[in-house]
Amino acid sequence: MNKDPLAFITNFFKMETAGGVILILASIVALICANTPLYPYYALILDTPVEIRVGALEIAKPLLLWINDGLMAVFFFLVGLELKRELVEGELADKRNIVLPGFGAIGGMAIPALIYAAFNSDDSTAMAGWAIPAATDIAFALGVLMLLGSRVPTTIKLFLTSLAIFDDIGAILIIAAFYTAKISFVSLVVVAFCIPLLGFLNYRKVESKSLYIFIGIIMWIAMLKSGVHATLTGVILALFIPMKSHTNPGHSPLKEIEHDLHSVVAFWILPIFAFANAGISFTGVGLEQMLHSVPLGIALGLFLGKQLGVFGFCWLAIRLKLTHLPKGISWSSLYGTAALCGIGFTMSLFIGSLAFEETDVNLIFDERLGIIIGSLASGILGYFILHKSLPKAAKQSG
Repeated sequence: MNKDPLAFITNFFKMETAGGVILILASIVALICANTPLYPYYALILDTPVEIRVGALEIAKPLLLWINDGLMAVFFFLVGLELKRELVEGELADKRNIVLPGFGAIGGMAIPALIYAAFNSDDSTAMAGWAIPAATDIAFALGVLMLLGSRVPTTIKLFLTSLAIFDDIGAILIIAAFYTAKISFVSLVVVAFCIPLLGFLNYRKVESKSLYIFIGIIMWIAMLKSGVHATLTGVILALFIPMKSHTNPGHSPLKEIEHDLHSVVAFWILPIFAFANAGISFTGVGLEQMLHSVPLGIALGLFLGKQLGVFGFCWLAIRLKLTHLPKGISWSSLYGTAALCGIGFTMSLFIGSLAFEETDVNLIFDERLGIIIGSLASGILGYFILHKSLPKAAKQSG
């Protein structure tokens, strides 16, 4: 056995589940900080004011919002890069591979939102969180899937990844349409100027990454000031990054940036986000708080809504003969995968922060409680269903 600590660490970071493990550890550390005498220091870090000023231009926010608005823009940039690659030359380039995960994603967003609305329709403030259970955390879901090892067929991984891409598109559209503050016309003019400029660079086959990123930073600042959520800048910028190099046919600027960002996002940005947003204090929590309509709606939306929505809409698409059950996936393993989609952790926390950041603090707490319960229950159920069904499915596909 190799007892070299450096070799162990190196091998750990090469594992597919490493990002999910670190994400879980960051969340646990946040919960420890929020429920021990460390809480004042935890809150002090997140409330630390950070200010950048250039002449009349000023950006002043607590550190928590720099993480949610700034670091998460990088995360969405990576999501945009992955989306473009999949649409241009990946699994989603073949239109036949779009139907099943597309239907699953629609059901996986609609049914959880309806369940949440059923519990909170009489509370206009609480209804701001209707989109929270509509999100899927692909990092956690794939992490649980990887725990099952080589028994997981490639078709399940591709289905879950493709569904998550459509889920991310839905989340992006929801954020753009429903989670905006007061709109600044002047700032939007700057954004509107940056977009065709990026398009011109792409049309002229410019491959300078620094030039694209420089314009992206300007667009991020303008988007931040506009009232439209700044993280959308990452997705917009990604769509203009060249897929292929015209000076070096074997090189892809987009894939190079995606490769460089993957470890940064998985091992730094998402864990930092989880640490900053998962710190829930359980002091005084009882049955009344857990059965509040907000956490109950979120937990049931994630746990029941996701599995029923994803599986139900996939079943409907197959019964209507719009698509077929992929090779290597049985109905039971499809249901287990649908259950895993109820792990909403990172994206649900992010949408929750947009929905409730300017409302009563109790709603922030309720939102996080529901996300943790719903995500945990979904992960456990999905794992055990797949653990039981995958050996049979793998045997059939062989």
